[in-house]
Amino acid sequence: MAQLKNDTFLRALRREPTPYTPVWLMRQAGRYLPEYNATRARAGSFLALAKSPALACEVTLQPLARFPLDAAILFSDILTVPDAMGLGLDFAAGEGPRFARTTADEASIAALREPDMDELAYVFDAVSEIKRALAGSVPLIGFAGSPFTLACYMIEGGGGSDFANVRRMAYARPDLLQRLVDVNARAVATYLNEQIARGADAVMIFDTWGGLLTTAAYRRFSLAPMRAILRSLEPGPDGQPVPTIIFTKGGGQWLDEAAASGASAVGLDWTVDIARARAAFGAQVALQGNLDPAVLLTDPDTVVREATAIVRAAGPAPGHVFNLGHGIVPATQPENVAALVEAVHRESAAGRAGA
Repeated sequence: MAQLKNDTFLRALRREPTPYTPVWLMRQAGRYLPEYNATRARAGSFLALAKSPALACEVTLQPLARFPLDAAILFSDILTVPDAMGLGLDFAAGEGPRFARTTADEASIAALREPDMDELAYVFDAVSEIKRALAGSVPLIGFAGSPFTLACYMIEGGGGSDFANVRRMAYARPDLLQRLVDVNARAVATYLNEQIARGADAVMIFDTWGGLLTTAAYRRFSLAPMRAILRSLEPGPDGQPVPTIIFTKGGGQWLDEAAASGASAVGLDWTVDIARARAAFGAQVALQGNLDPAVLLTDPDTVVREATAIVRAAGPAPGHVFNLGHGIVPATQPENVAALVEAVHRESAAGRAGA
């Protein structure tokens, strides 16, 4: 595999010294960029955009053309896997994702099978196309939803805020939820391994809804299947292990267990004190985060102030990747992102020089 021109992100995931803190942003390719909105309009729909390798490549590269980010992330959606299981994914305007069919009862869960990866060829083709287009400039991150987060959408049939039906199943029929997350875990492992085979330099598991669970339920239905996936991942085309990131939104209380999961890095949401997390776990695992996305809705001076505070709190020791505590909000102004990236690079380089 050709050597990367900028491998700062990968070195940080391995907790190796870097000249500055690398930065990338969840949803860095998205609706806050006018060029993204133009491409999506050409595609006709979100799904048409995601299912076109050429257009997915185009929007993946758009933020890198604007900002000196240290990684690209595949443009796709976490719900591609259950869609390939035959649940019929659709994105209604203003309503978010919806499935035509759910897996909310014993019969539907018993019938569930891992998807044929040929149904997801458009994702893997996009990985290959993006890797070619990046030409070794920065690493490419592949990703998937966590088995539990996928189960939330599959049971409810779409998005939600409390996923009460899922949580009820965890108590009333834990055997059904267990089967669902087990099928999802096998599917996600295969899905991520194919992304790795196509050239993804790192992979991330997004556990958006694990923070809704009790500690016992988190361990069983969220963390355990993520650990199973991590154990199942294969080396990259160069024969070396591919760095991994897990991120549970609202999971700050389980950082000790996440740090022991086998992942290279643990993502932090904005409610976590990053200085304490680094002191407790920085010698064990890299940490990613954790600016509140709402900061990007303010002004450049405020963005610089808050980003600088996080860089200083994280400190100059190896193993910090700067990111948001969740995805970019669509109302974000691009000039605020530019200010953020510049501030992180400048402040972290200065901190290392003075360390």
